[in-house]
Amino acid sequence: MRKKIVAGNWKMNKNLQDGIALAKELNEQLTADKPACGVVICTPFIHLASVANIIDQDIIGLGAENCADKASGAFTGEVSAEMVKSTGAQYVILGHSERREYYHETPEILKEKVLLALANDLKVIFCIGETLAEREAGKQNEVVKAELEGSVFNLSEDEFRNIIIAYEPIWAIGTGKTATAEQAEEIHSYIRGVIADKYGKAVAEDTTILYGGSCKASNAPELFAKEDIDGGLIGGASLKAADFKGIIDAWKK
Repeated sequence: MRKKIVAGNWKMNKNLQDGIALAKELNEQLTADKPACGVVICTPFIHLASVANIIDQDIIGLGAENCADKASGAFTGEVSAEMVKSTGAQYVILGHSERREYYHETPEILKEKVLLALANDLKVIFCIGETLAEREAGKQNEVVKAELEGSVFNLSEDEFRNIIIAYEPIWAIGTGKTATAEQAEEIHSYIRGVIADKYGKAVAEDTTILYGGSCKASNAPELFAKEDIDGGLIGGASLKAADFKGIIDAWKK
């Protein structure tokens, strides 16, 4: 059975004190009311070491939002995969649409990041997805396939088993627009098929594919009920414990 996961991406939000407070609150709530899925919070770099000390990682996994495409050296301001791992984190988000768009991360750069993350025993939440123009042109399938081929289909089967895919329709991030559950299921099913073509049915069936596009407590049950949707990568709704827990609890319905 592939793992069901709800992951929070805090983005550039919460100072250290507020981030610690949110992590504590989540930890208390989920310790008292055990989740029916895996839970991960991906925090800004400066939070990682502090948050690692206050959460029970049997209940909440910890991840970074990015890592460098170099192992170490004279790269001022960068944070390596080894550094991320040393904080106690187990996961890293790579390929988020904001990194691709604002920081010009290419498939080649992301390929290097993925390899370095895996070399440091981090599980990768790898983001793929199309823009509104690409969706309206009917190109969403070729876009997500190219993003997989460009950065993760070079991996061996064993390496690929450490990849979680997050499908994020860029047109639905922070816009309040959400793909319908049917639209989301259609492309999740397509993504699983592309993985099956590359690595075989068994690997595809074991691959967790998350939906990331304005998922909230109100629409999570309908999305998570779909066969190929294994959870969510949650942005804004992960910044309040009650909102985030509402989505996590969708797995109990």
